[in-house]
Amino acid sequence: MDIRWEYVRKRSEFGRPCNFSDFPAEVTADIPPDPSLADDFIPQDPVDFAVQEGPLMSLHEVNTERVEVANRGVNHVEGGWPKHVDPRNSELTTRYREEVEREEVYTKTVQRLGSLVEHYIRQNNTIDIYEEYFEEEEEDEVEEHPSAKIVNVFSDPNKVTRMCTHLSWHPDGNRALAVAYCSLDFQDSRKDMSIDSYVWDLGKPYTPELTLKPSSPLVTLEYSSKDWYHMLGGCYNGQIVYWDTRKGGLPTEMTPVEVSHRDPVYGACWLPSRTGTECLSGSTDGQILWWDIRKLSQPSERLILDITREDQLKKALGVISLDFVSTMPTKFLVGTEQGVIVSCNRDAKTPPEKIANIFRSHLGAVYTVARNPFFPKIFLSVGDWTARIWTEELMDSSSIMGTKNHSAYLMDVCWSPVKPAVFFTIRSDGRLDIWDFLYHQKEPSLAFKVGPQHLWDPHITPGLCHHPSVPCPQVSNDPLLSVRSQDNGQIIGCGTKMGNVSLIKISPGLYTLRKNEKTLTSTMFERETRREKVLAEKFRERQLREQERLRARPEEKENPEEVFKQAKADFFSNIKEEQRRRGMDIPEEDEESTAAAVSES
Repeated sequence: MDIRWEYVRKRSEFGRPCNFSDFPAEVTADIPPDPSLADDFIPQDPVDFAVQEGPLMSLHEVNTERVEVANRGVNHVEGGWPKHVDPRNSELTTRYREEVEREEVYTKTVQRLGSLVEHYIRQNNTIDIYEEYFEEEEEDEVEEHPSAKIVNVFSDPNKVTRMCTHLSWHPDGNRALAVAYCSLDFQDSRKDMSIDSYVWDLGKPYTPELTLKPSSPLVTLEYSSKDWYHMLGGCYNGQIVYWDTRKGGLPTEMTPVEVSHRDPVYGACWLPSRTGTECLSGSTDGQILWWDIRKLSQPSERLILDITREDQLKKALGVISLDFVSTMPTKFLVGTEQGVIVSCNRDAKTPPEKIANIFRSHLGAVYTVARNPFFPKIFLSVGDWTARIWTEELMDSSSIMGTKNHSAYLMDVCWSPVKPAVFFTIRSDGRLDIWDFLYHQKEPSLAFKVGPQHLWDPHITPGLCHHPSVPCPQVSNDPLLSVRSQDNGQIIGCGTKMGNVSLIKISPGLYTLRKNEKTLTSTMFERETRREKVLAEKFRERQLREQERLRARPEEKENPEEVFKQAKADFFSNIKEEQRRRGMDIPEEDEESTAAAVSES
């Protein structure tokens, strides 16, 4: 049996017994009066002094709520899957069921429990307690104005603060939040800068629950969804680090420098496997490496992200973001520095064939790619000033949907885990935008200004939220760098450049799945996909007609002098028309020169 947790307490924290003794009073100091100081004495008359039962205290109020977390456990005395059987592997579970059904104990147990189950089934059939008597009457839904408020803030405990580059929620009820701290500024040479990262308990926001001590600052950090005590980290120096939180904050194992990435690791994901020990990492050095935490001395597989399919490292694109979901175990998405999204297939035979599809998406780096949790073929990307929605059904066309161009850079994005058309974007001006494409495509449903002054500035309402049409007060311009949502979609974690992590609770209308919402969202995506197909087909037809027209027309050699004269004449004629439109008097000399230019042409 594995030790799940070891409780350790220092002997000094138990205290020690107090020994009292009785001894007479004694004079420890005797200061005689100094007559020379009498001239400096100033008597005060009258003297007023008020006495109350309690001391006077100042009043300080903030509009915050502490997150209440309850830990619950279940003791499995009988039943459940053995350790050697992965519940997510259908072949193993089917084979295990067949073995159990062949045993004599199984037959006797079913016969013994059958009579008990039959008794309760007859009771339920007597009165249908689940019958719905008011199916036709629909409750009137009250339109609630979207709102949000900050319920907690985690601050970097070090004097020299760093950026919150990545967030990861604990898979067990989101009771903890792992935060990767790192400075990504070029040649940041500040002294006394820590390289530690932390795991925060939601019930104890003042001190970290666990301090992670890597060999280099962490850029990314991820919990394992299968083994909750396993954590995977990607370092600034290119190493991959693995922790077993039951053993403390020191790394259990790390990759050697000579076989690791040569640039910071911006993406690291756990892969679904029977052992739960396989993982994937990507870096701006253009490599994607597969690892097994049981043997980190060498990568198990390597892919050079060369979209020319020549498998040359000098032509590889730098990896900025990775996305992998268990519903598509053989495919993963890669966002690059060059604004290209690459869809890769791990099951391909050769490395060039693993680069399946290419989406030319943004003008700058693709900071995040994320698949929709309800529709895996739909994914979302963030880069430059926009967020765009793509589908894998269209390879060569543009995105099917997108947000408007913002005045500030978009830094990160994540889907809502409970509503298929809702996603969250963060910006470099410190604002969190909540989009619901099922109702609004041009403006976010809620724009929330995240900043520490929400909690203490007396001139600003704490946890202020507003509609996009209302101007937002410039509370704090601390850029937001990372965002992650809890599994229930109620609390959003936002990491800032100054090392603060704000937990924002949103209104129920933004995380409650309504009737037919999934069907309506699927219809919307299909409609936009068909529209893009029609537009792409029309564009191809226009290109073909243009090519045929150029082939049919004989080649004509253009005279450079004639082209120059024509451009000059067009220029002066445009000036003349603009002057006439504005009602300006045109000198005769200009009219003559323009006419001469036109006649020459």
